[in-house]
Formats: sequence, C-alpha cells, structure tokens
Amino acid sequence: MMNTQENGNGGGKKFRRIDLGKMELEDEEEEELSAASHPLQGNVNTNNKSGSCVMAYAIFASLNSVLLGYDVGVMSGAILFIRDDLKLTEVQEEVFVGILSIISLFGSLAGGKTSDAIGRKWTMGLASLVFQSGAAITALATSFTLLMTGRLLSGIGIGFGIMIAPIYIAEIAPSTARGTLTSLPEIFINLGILLGYISNYALSGLPSNINWRIMLAVGILPSVFIGFALFVIPESPRWLVMQNRIDEARIVLLKTNENGSEVDDRLAEIRKAATFANEGKAAWRDMLVNPTPGVRKMLVTGCGIQIFQQITGIDATVYYSPTIFENAGIKDNTDILAATVAVGFTKTIFILIAIFLIDRVGRKPLLYVSTIGMTFCLLCLGLTLWTSGEGTTGIVLVVLFVCGNVAFFSIGIGPVCWVVSSEIFPLKLRAQASAMGAVGSRVSSGLVAMSFLSVTRAITVGGTFLVFAAISAVSVAFVHKCVPETKGKSLEQIEMLFFKNDRTEGEVGLGDVEHLIDRQ
Repeated sequence: MMNTQENGNGGGKKFRRIDLGKMELEDEEEEELSAASHPLQGNVNTNNKSGSCVMAYAIFASLNSVLLGYDVGVMSGAILFIRDDLKLTEVQEEVFVGILSIISLFGSLAGGKTSDAIGRKWTMGLASLVFQSGAAITALATSFTLLMTGRLLSGIGIGFGIMIAPIYIAEIAPSTARGTLTSLPEIFINLGILLGYISNYALSGLPSNINWRIMLAVGILPSVFIGFALFVIPESPRWLVMQNRIDEARIVLLKTNENGSEVDDRLAEIRKAATFANEGKAAWRDMLVNPTPGVRKMLVTGCGIQIFQQITGIDATVYYSPTIFENAGIKDNTDILAATVAVGFTKTIFILIAIFLIDRVGRKPLLYVSTIGMTFCLLCLGLTLWTSGEGTTGIVLVVLFVCGNVAFFSIGIGPVCWVVSSEIFPLKLRAQASAMGAVGSRVSSGLVAMSFLSVTRAITVGGTFLVFAAISAVSVAFVHKCVPETKGKSLEQIEMLFFKNDRTEGEVGLGDVEHLIDRQ
C-alpha cells in the first residue's frame, strides 16, 4: 500500500519516488486507482470456498509446529526416565534438554536462504524430513552420544519449521485474517505440548527402559501428515512472483481471494514490492552491514519480541515443570505428570482464546495484558516457592501461578510474537529477518533451558522465577516503546510504519522507495 503525503503546493500532478533521486510522473486517475487498491478491507473472505482454502493451507503449514510443541512437552516427562535408564548426569541432562534450541538456530539461519531458493512449501517438507530422522535416532539411542546425535538433527529440523511456517501463512493470508492465521503455528505448538504431557502421563506406567522411547517415537507421526500436506498446499504467491512465475501466483491468489479485481490489485502490489526486492543488494548485507533507520527499527522490534518471549522463562516453566512441582512438594512421578497435563490444557485453552481476539482486539493490547499478567504471576510464583513450605496450600498456589503464567503467555506474547515478526519486514528481507528473529528466540530458549537447573541450585527455584519476573517487567516497557499496532494493515502498509519518520531530503530508506508519493 502506497503512503501519500501532501506538500502543500496544490498541483494536479504527483510524483512517485522509485529510486534515490529519481521520480516518475503519475497522473491523477492512476493515483486514485492505487489509493483504492487496499487488499481485503472487508470481511476475511465472503467467499466461503476461498476462506476454507486459506484456513486449510494455514493449518497444514502449521503442522511442523506440532513437532516442536510435542518435543517440548514430552521431554519434560521423558527426561525423568531417560536420566534413570541411561544414567545421565545433571550437566548431561541440561545439555540434552537445552541443546535443541541452540541447534535449531542453524536450521533457522539456513531456512531463510533455503526458502528463497526452493520455496516456502518445500522448506517445510525438508524440515519435516530432518526432524523425522532425528526423532527416530533419539528413540532408539542406547548412549548419550546417540541421544545427542538425534537431538542435533531434530533441532535443525525444528529450526527450519518454526521459521518458515509464519512467513508462509503471512504471505497467503488476507490482511483482515492474517493475525488469526499467523498465530496458528503457536496454537499447534501448544497442542503439541499438551499431547506431549498426555503421552507422558499415559505411558509413565510402562517399564522405564521402554516408556520414554515410545514417548519420543510418537512424535514422528505428525511428519506423516506433513508429507500429505505438501501435495495439498500451494506455494506462496509472493515467492512465485519473486521467481517471475506470475501465472502460478495468480492461480494461488484466485484460490485465496474473493474476486478478480481484488486479485489484480494484490498481484500488482506484490509485483511492485518483488521488483524492488530483486533489484536490491543481498538481504543479509541490507540488514547487518548498512541498515537504514527503518530496517534497524524492524530488527529491534522483530528480534526483541522473539527474545523477550523466551527470556521471561516460558521454556523453563514447560521443560522443567516437574522440577517446579517437585520443589513445591509433589513427590510421586504420576502426580507430577498429572499436574503438567493441567498446565498443557491451560496453554491450549488460552491460545484458542487468543486466536479469536488477535484480529479483533489488536496485537498491542494483547501484548500489554500478556506481559503485565506474566510479570504478576512470575512474581507471585517466585515468592511462593521462596517462602512457603511443602504444604497443600503452597502446592495449590504454585500450580495456580504456573497455570496463570502460561495462560497470560498464550493469550499474548506467545502467538503475537510470531505474528508481528512475520509481518513487519519488507518482502526482500522477510525470510532472512524472520530467520534472525527465530535465532534470537532459539538462543534465548537454549540458554534458559541449559542453565535452569544450575541457576536454581545457586539461587533456588523461587529466586530464579523472581529474576524472570524482573525481565518480564522490562518486556512491558519494550512493548510500549518498540511494537506498533499492525491489526488490519497490509504487509506493505506495515512496512511504512517503520519508514515514515526516516525520510530525509533527497533520500529514502530501503523498502519504502516504491511506496513514497509526494504531491507537488
């Protein structure tokens, strides 16, 4: 969407800045037509068939997220039995649990370039294949070395998957439904976590040298559905345009939009952005070597929200919930795993609430509710663990505050993080910048998961959650200062939110060049 700006001269012609220091005349009628070309400003899709297609594509694209969620959930319980069966030390346990997040950053980094080379769709297929291999090796492992080998492959596959799914969905979804649809991967992560918790509880009664292997092997099943999905979902229309496959892009847009004129407007907008993207410098250089002020703001917002999502301790809460409940006074493994199922149900219920609110209430209000609520729950959880004994009251309060923390996370920063980071970057930088944000998320997650046991031994479990509460309080300020509201805006309009204050005489930042119109 092009941004217009009066210069006060009142002339009848307009100039569009399409390159630094270079302008193209555009007459009155053409500008009015462009101003009318807002994509999908009405309902999500009044055409039921188109709406169903978009929803189906988004669901299939989100299946990779089940793999990550299931791994996180199942590992919280399986590690209790792996530790006993393979005689892991505490350090080996921390490394085994946390290394997946660190390794997944390599998948996320490679995912940006891979998705630009082979397409968004087949990158999701590659992610599934790599994860399957890793999960199989882990389930059959007889030593710590084999465990780590499978874990490394799983991490790379997850890195590909969590980076590409939100991008794909953002690129096929209409603007009025993009928040809802782009939050589906987070919903499927929570569904995977819940399934992992249920698997732990259901299989915990089997012999300890068998149950954890079955727990991990079950995680391969979603990959089978992903294989079928590759024959159903289309390629991203924006990627097809970047490959100059315009006719194929039009076919995809016809499936996901209501009428032909809307398709023409949207296709023209995508082609304009893609033409500029293909003419520019390498994306990594634009981001890291000499970013414009607008790109720099995007990176702070996109990477910052990803990092805050993790350093507030959500993975510590999920991975080590058995440790938290044990510290609160629950001793029996079956009771501990039953309590984790309650956490899983809470996460899933509130992420489903979020999907109905994100395009109605907006991104930023949900982020405020989420970060403030998490700060309160983390503070209360830390104080309860710090001061209470192992009585019934303390146990109830700990379970309550853990569930409260994951509820506030799931209704806000959990899904909104992925929505915002997938929609704020211009087309040329979208895959690589989203990969960079995913790297920040995975590194933060890995550091938290790999250090949690050691930190709790140094400052207690309660003290650790008080630290998380302080970090969560900082995230409230970050949301206020750095995150714009993007509800209902096209990807190209969102781009302009970051560039509108960066114009200087005779110079326009990368990414908004094709959008800027000055009236003379």
